Amino acid sequence: MGVAVRTGRPGKLTADVTDHRRISITDMELFLDILLIATSLLLILLVLLHRGKGGGLSSLFGGGVQSSLSGSSVAEKNLDRLTLFVGIIWVIAILGIGLQIKFS
Repeated sequence: MGVAVRTGRPGKLTADVTDHRRISITDMELFLDILLIATSLLLILLVLLHRGKGGGLSSLFGGGVQSSLSGSSVAEKNLDRLTLFVGIIWVIAILGIGLQIKFS
């Protein structure tokens, strides 16, 4: 077990780097930060890939040509599912970071 070291907060003690619990918390923070950044960028990309109903940015990439077709294709349904899945992962990462901030 590591030696107790006083941190910047009054009354708070944290273990030295040799304590495995402190290392795993740091690894968890790094994992959640990377997950949040990756899912944020992916979510932006997926939302921009959706077909627009009234023009907009998606028609800039050729989405306006296909907008005359009625119904949604399999690709559009899969894009919706993938966007929803990435959005759920994004919310879980935000909740995890919030819980870490609250309890640290």
